[in-house]
Parts: sequence; structure tokens; C-alpha cells
Amino acid sequence: MTTTTNKTAAAEREPTIAEQIEALADPSFMTSLARGLAVLQAFSDSRRSLTIAQISQKTGIPRAAVSRCLYTLKQLGYADSDVNNYSLRPKVLTLGYSYLSSTPLTVSAQPYLNQISRTLNESCSLAVLDDNEVLYVARSATSRVMSVALNTGSRLPAYCTSLGRVMLAHLPEADLQAYLDKVRLKPLTEHTITTQKGLRAALVQVREQGYAINNEELEVGLRSIAVPVRGASGTVLAALNVGAQAGRVSARQMEEQFLPTLQQGARELAVLLP
Repeated sequence: MTTTTNKTAAAEREPTIAEQIEALADPSFMTSLARGLAVLQAFSDSRRSLTIAQISQKTGIPRAAVSRCLYTLKQLGYADSDVNNYSLRPKVLTLGYSYLSSTPLTVSAQPYLNQISRTLNESCSLAVLDDNEVLYVARSATSRVMSVALNTGSRLPAYCTSLGRVMLAHLPEADLQAYLDKVRLKPLTEHTITTQKGLRAALVQVREQGYAINNEELEVGLRSIAVPVRGASGTVLAALNVGAQAGRVSARQMEEQFLPTLQQGARELAVLLP
């Protein structure tokens, strides 16, 4: 009974990084590099410093391996420690700078986002789809509307965000099914869609109307609207959104007041994409 219960529990939760690495069973896969990257990703806005035990618990990587990763990162200048607490050093920004500096969209988008933010007096973000999440590549914030800080490099689930839904809605069917097969649709609020059928229906609506509105599915009190940003070929390569407090801005206001400005911004950003 206990073994069956444990297997059921393991199937219901998302696999740890260590379990994902083990499942690959690829002789060309460099496990040590994967572990090092997982340790870097364990740090977040909410926890500026972490112990070896906390990182091990978060990633599923053995403590001894975590310790070796942190030692190496510290020797290379990417991490630092204060007694048993480890934190990242500014040098870690160089790992993402190459991408940000080599992508026309991320380099040139900021003035457009600033203009949208000034026009609507709300925070505006640009994101791309990366694996199961949306990755913020540019942001212009007027105020903090979420309980967590969002900055360039922040990640959020794709299935329950307006940015994510816009991009998921335009995926080829095979890619969308692959996404649905591996993502766990967790209820982040009472409004979150948590079934594949419900999410597919929402994505059909997004595709038909050309934009997505998120009504408190990610966080209670937060509402957002997003539009796709297309490349020269017409393929959706990114998404642009505006977020606001739900008690202050209604969904109808977003459609009537915010949507035209976002759509104009998306058209202007499109010229930056291949």
C-alpha cells in the first residue's frame, strides 16, 4: 500500500531536476553541467540566499553534488557565501547578457514598452515562450501589481498567464499537445483553468479574437491582457501585455482602452523580428 501511495504521489507532482536528468539516460548528456545550471536556477526573487540543504530539497540533487556545484560557482566568481548561506554574484548576469545583446527584439523593445506604459499608466511586459514557461525579456513597470517582483529574466507558468496563452494559442497542434503532455495544470487561484479541455477551449477563443485576457487566474487581484507579436513570416514569436489591479481596471476597459494601444505596439515591435 505504501509503495503504491508513494508512486501515486510522485506521479501527481512535478519531477525534480534530478529526476528529469536521470530520466534522460542519454550518454551524450553532461550531468554535471545540468546540475550546475539547476543550482543556479534554484535562486529566486523570494530567496536571495540559500543553504546547501535548501537547494538540494528544491532540485532533488544530492547535497554532496550541490556542494561541489556551489564550490565551483564560487571559485569562478558566480556565487558567494556567508557561513552556510550562498548567494549569486553580479557576474552571473553575463550568462544572459549574450542572449539579450544579440537579439534585436530585446535590445530595441524597451522604448516601445516605455511608451505603452506611459500611455496607459500601467506596467507593460514583453515575453517569449521557453519550455513550459513565459520568459520576460523586457519590462516597463509603473507599479508593483503582483506579490512577487517581475523583471527581465523572470519566469511564470504559460497556461495561466495572458502572455503564455497568446503564444500557446498559436503553436502547431503537435507542439501544443507536447506541452500539455508534460505540464501540470496547478490551481494557483480559484479561477485557474486546470483541465486540458478547459485550456484548449480558452486557447481557441484567444486564437479567434486575437488577444488573451487573464482574470485572476495567476494571482487574485491581478488582471492582464496580451497580444501576439509576429515576425515577418507571420509566425508568433513573442507576446506583449499590460497588467493592472483587477479592482481598478475591468476586463471591458482592457478591451476598449488597452487593446488598441497594445496592438499598435505589437505592430511596431514586429518590424524588429525576422
